[in-house]
Amino acid sequence: MVDVQRPRWSSPSICPISDDRLRRSCGDSKINDHIQWLIEQGITSEHIGDLVAGLCDRLIADGFPIWRASITMPSIHPMYRGVSANFIRGGATVLENAAHGSVEERNFEKTPIFYLLSRGERTGRWILAKGEGFDYPQLKEFALAGGTDHVVSLFEFPKEVALRGLGFSLTSDAPGGFSDDQLATVKALVPALGLAAYRVAASKTATDILAVYTGARTSARILAGETQRGTGGSINAAILLADLRNFTALTEVYQPGEIVGFLNEHFELIDRHVEENSGEILKFMGDSVLAIFPTDADDPQKACMAALASAKNLLKANEALNRERTQNGGPDIGVDVVLHLGEVFYGNVGARGRLDFTVIGRAVNEASRLEKLCGTLEQDLLMSESFATTCAVACEYLGSFELRGVSKRAEVFKLAGPGS
Repeated sequence: MVDVQRPRWSSPSICPISDDRLRRSCGDSKINDHIQWLIEQGITSEHIGDLVAGLCDRLIADGFPIWRASITMPSIHPMYRGVSANFIRGGATVLENAAHGSVEERNFEKTPIFYLLSRGERTGRWILAKGEGFDYPQLKEFALAGGTDHVVSLFEFPKEVALRGLGFSLTSDAPGGFSDDQLATVKALVPALGLAAYRVAASKTATDILAVYTGARTSARILAGETQRGTGGSINAAILLADLRNFTALTEVYQPGEIVGFLNEHFELIDRHVEENSGEILKFMGDSVLAIFPTDADDPQKACMAALASAKNLLKANEALNRERTQNGGPDIGVDVVLHLGEVFYGNVGARGRLDFTVIGRAVNEASRLEKLCGTLEQDLLMSESFATTCAVACEYLGSFELRGVSKRAEVFKLAGPGS
């Protein structure tokens, strides 16, 4: 699990479960039915909320006095340190993500799960009706709202994955809390619950992490089986290429950690405005970003307008970011954007054992060469002829230019009007 320092909190009540009681409990046909259900749900469910809600409904039908329950699991998502599915009797099951950060870490350290992890223990019980567990804010809240008993079971996953395990918590509001036989039943179900949750979490993690590194549209194609080198096809797309201006010079002035921080700030706002217009970033290339907006064969203008909206919004957001940073003595980092429209190959390229799902082709090369003209023409937004003639906005012709490595001269445009 994890190595943590031991906090000074009250210990849970000791609730030993004899092997005889466990064997009697495990022999019950209802237990076997629940285990079978958990195995089936582990194969078919997409969310751990389905597991905790379904299992609690079944146990309540068996007479368990369950008021609240939760499954808590760590996450390897770059934005979240953990996820929990919280069940309440008669209400909706809610999924919650715990973000990375010192505040969230301190909150986790004030939980029964952290207490058990810090001692290498797998189970704990706090009889709320006797005032136990008031050191933990959540348990105190449960007790004041009528909670009487709280039990936690931990289940560890294989050590080769970053998903360390799960915590399964049950809270009762019945006068006597949970019986010994009911606790034995829970102990018998936890391995099957852990197995089911592991499958659901592993699948969700693979999907989420792949999307983080490749984009949602691309990850869906990879998970659908497009994994062989050369698989893919030609598509028409609006291309957005954004490059941070004079960024190389900053590496002579600022430390690597600061440089990474600047990159992340600018890439974050570019991604936000590309994504909100249904585009997808395919590559971060040093201090540049390549994004595409696939076109509808019958309406390429729609993709161009989406790409143009992204470009205008990200340029405006970049100005605001620079104003804020320069007020604190930081650098002003401009961004140049090129918009192009053309055919690209969208698929797997690379070595047999190391692939990149990306776009290549003449249109990508032309967009890269066009970006070099931004400095020459002193423009932060340039458009190719194919893009300018397709989008539904007024454009101003800037001239015909040779592009390195491209045989045909490029007709280059900018937005027409004041401030363009």
